Amino acid sequence: MKRRAFITLLGGAAAWPLAARAQQAAMPVIGFLNGASADGYGPMVAAFHKGLSESGYVEGRNVLIEYRWAEGHYDRLPALAADLVRRQVTVIVANTPATPVAKAATTTTPIVFVTASDPVASGFVASLSHPGGNLTGVALLNVEIGAKRLELLHELVPTATVMAVLMNPTNPNAEAQSRDMQAAAHTLGLQLHVLNASTERDFSIAFAKLVELRAGALVIGADAFFVDQNKRLAALALRHALPAVFIVRDFVVAGGMMSYGGGLREPYRLMGVYAGRILKGEKPTDLPVQQLTKLELIINVNTAKALDITVPITLLGRADEVIE
Repeated sequence: MKRRAFITLLGGAAAWPLAARAQQAAMPVIGFLNGASADGYGPMVAAFHKGLSESGYVEGRNVLIEYRWAEGHYDRLPALAADLVRRQVTVIVANTPATPVAKAATTTTPIVFVTASDPVASGFVASLSHPGGNLTGVALLNVEIGAKRLELLHELVPTATVMAVLMNPTNPNAEAQSRDMQAAAHTLGLQLHVLNASTERDFSIAFAKLVELRAGALVIGADAFFVDQNKRLAALALRHALPAVFIVRDFVVAGGMMSYGGGLREPYRLMGVYAGRILKGEKPTDLPVQQLTKLELIINVNTAKALDITVPITLLGRADEVIE
């Protein structure tokens, strides 16, 4: 090979990665901040990608995504949020425990949230129709309907007068959830114990306490870490012969007794749509918060049989899905 041809070939080979890197650097970057883990939230990430594609964005083609997972350790979120802000991402998307942290980290970077609580009461936005500031997103009713989950559980096992609720004390909505369910328990004439768990190690301690308290049923609080651990929580409830109610269908598919709440896939899809619209130049303050009100009641009759529980016909008739 001639020397000039060799140099030209070498120059082209060396220049291509530089061009590719330059193209990547020119792409907008989304900071994906989440309190759970990539393993547990795979379906939600897929839904987020679907929403992005509906807005014309595909990861690696015309947008980059920097993922930051707290793996259930919410105390890691501030450092993860600060890192995304330092990297000057174009927009941050955040779930319930990550949203207040992202809000505290920046007043300029647009933030799109998925939250299980009231975003106005939480101080994320000024109003649903006119968010104001740099935040907007999607709101579910999964925190507000904790009392309804307790009612459904009471209907399923009316002989259980002692119940428990498992809460993550590091969740920003933990206190509100506990307060609402205690009020509902008082109305129903139930004794409700609040147990805490913020790590996997805490689960064994909490379930041992349930045995000690002779609790007849269990409500799993709304929390991203608990969603992440739905298979383990379902297995523990079954092992301890405890009928339990959770917030999402994944728990029931994993062998849990019952779930009542809004699914998480649609909110993440909508979050992807909003992130894409912001990448195109729209501002969070001009995008009204979308409030999802659809709730699903899912019952696993196989688990009911395993626990020797007869599900009332009235409850089965109201179920959106019965898993057999």
